Amino acid sequence: MLATRAYVPDHKLPAGDPGRWPWPYDVPGVAQLAREGMTFSKPITFLVGENGSGKSTLVEAFAEAWGLDAHGGRAGRKYVNDRPKTPLGEALDFDTTIAGGAHRSGTRTRRRGYFLRAETAFGFMNAVSGMRGYWDEDTSEMSHGEGFLTVFDNMFTDPGFYLMDEPEAALSFTSSVELVARIHELGATGAQVICATHSPVLAATPGADIIEVGEHGFRHVEWDELDLVFHWRRYLTDPRAYLRHVIDEETTHR
Repeated sequence: MLATRAYVPDHKLPAGDPGRWPWPYDVPGVAQLAREGMTFSKPITFLVGENGSGKSTLVEAFAEAWGLDAHGGRAGRKYVNDRPKTPLGEALDFDTTIAGGAHRSGTRTRRRGYFLRAETAFGFMNAVSGMRGYWDEDTSEMSHGEGFLTVFDNMFTDPGFYLMDEPEAALSFTSSVELVARIHELGATGAQVICATHSPVLAATPGADIIEVGEHGFRHVEWDELDLVFHWRRYLTDPRAYLRHVIDEETTHR
């Protein structure tokens, strides 16, 4: 474990009535973090929630606050994008273990970590393939899923701070199961992994802590208590129970 809690120091909170705080503090999950912080009790944490729930906003801010590039990439690489940090990433701080404190204060070139962000990952992978400190394989000749697993195998290898935002976007079911095995192995090395996901497959990683993010804010739950798992089970049992609400069957059969 490196980080035990993410929080916003009081002097960095927005001014005024909390009920009128600006974005992203008006997102319930972010507002709860601002009020009480978010604790991490296990080496692997999954943030699970619907689109717009704030899970990607949180994991991006965690990356920025730890010193990783919000665009994606490895620790020790200087920011290459021109945009400033997000308001939450600028304000956020961490309580750390002794190992985590040493990691954050270590020299830029010796820190171990990576932020794998689905929406920017493939272009970034192609740009750095073969560069020193990355990987030798040419990811432009691979599928997205093969490229993601290549990045994981080469960049998620040592005890460090690793973040992922919806890595399942590029993965088949089989590749998702393979990633579960890799994440589980990484967590046993002393590394810390925080992943935002829609995937019930990834969230089932043994020993992981699951934080469900939504209109309620956020809460620690068991895998089989997730709304995500409930709906996937129902859908796979009877897809028409869902599809009849969005597809006109008369039009389909014409």
